[in-house]
Amino acid sequence: MDPVERGVLRIGWAQDHMSVLREATRDLVEGQALKGARVSMAMHLEAKTAVLALRLREAGAQVVVSSCNPLTTDDTVAEALREKFELVCYARRGQTREEYYEALHKILDVEPTLVMDDGGDLTRLLHTERKDVVEDVEGGTEETTTGVVRLRAMEREGALRFPVVDVNDAQMKFLFDNRYGTGQSTLDGIMSATNLLLAGKVVTVVGYGWVGRGIALRARGMGSRVTVTEVDAVKAVEARMDGFEVMPLRDAAARSDFIITATGVTDVVREDHLRVLKDGCVLANAGHFDVEISKADLEKLAASRRLVREHVEEYRFTDGRKAYLLGEGRLINLVAGQGHPVEIMDTSFALQALAVDLLHREGANMEARVHPVPPEIDERVARIRLETLGVSIDALTEDQRRYVDSWKAGT
Repeated sequence: MDPVERGVLRIGWAQDHMSVLREATRDLVEGQALKGARVSMAMHLEAKTAVLALRLREAGAQVVVSSCNPLTTDDTVAEALREKFELVCYARRGQTREEYYEALHKILDVEPTLVMDDGGDLTRLLHTERKDVVEDVEGGTEETTTGVVRLRAMEREGALRFPVVDVNDAQMKFLFDNRYGTGQSTLDGIMSATNLLLAGKVVTVVGYGWVGRGIALRARGMGSRVTVTEVDAVKAVEARMDGFEVMPLRDAAARSDFIITATGVTDVVREDHLRVLKDGCVLANAGHFDVEISKADLEKLAASRRLVREHVEEYRFTDGRKAYLLGEGRLINLVAGQGHPVEIMDTSFALQALAVDLLHREGANMEARVHPVPPEIDERVARIRLETLGVSIDALTEDQRRYVDSWKAGT
């Protein structure tokens, strides 16, 4: 099948299963609410992202897209956007670092009024090398934890030049996308890359945030014996009470068949862990950047390195032990899989679209800081999602509402 045709089919399948985004943006499209907006989008470019970009264009925006990671583009989708849908797209799988940043510069050349980022690279570029266009930016959105951490650092230093809506921490995003989306798609990527069995294996999840929770739950559901490692005492207690083994990573490394990082921190798996690593251990990363598993330490300790399967590199140590790094240490769910399930991104991207609308309307009057998604947007997306599931819920009576709102009510 022709790559463009394959991309069109993938986009069409996603469109058919993204009813929340469609309903949440119905008024925006009918009223051409984003007319005049120039939107530069740097996000993992695959079918669901394409649906979001096309929907924003339907609402009147000029949209240009690239990726936020050199290895996470679905080239069939990128080709379909360019050839079939005539949307400006600079994303390509396997870009060098130079090509990746060249593409980000190109989507900033349109002098955007709104930016949509995933991980913070585009926003950082605007505040460093592309200060020539930052004045035109009315606002931005951020999709993931790594980007939000960078944005909050910018805010603390007084460096942030425009308002940014933190979509990542909306309840309808992190409670579902980070847990159910990453949980399923990470294991999908690992299984696609390796074709190895998870049942009965020791799987160590590094980090027990919402992403780590999801991975641990799904791995247990596949029959794995799951261990969690943490630096946060509260999260460690939670992991233990959720029924997982909890121990230092150095102890876990000696017994693990799989180690999956989900921290957003650099050098999580490093030399002291690699020196005791179980022979044949598979190393995979579910964090945004390829910094969590130290590739420099792998290179330092390895006597040889070779590609043994698509997306799988074997590092053989001098004592004969082997370690397998998946997807160059990049986001395994997109390097070797298809990313989050469609229905998960449906709700996340509904939030994105409504945040873009908010910034287009109000960005000029908003402070240059990180803003939460307004509760009414979160609530609206949740209610639309329930409608698509055919689920009804109760509502408080007027007496109950008065009781909840009144501090004077007695027991």
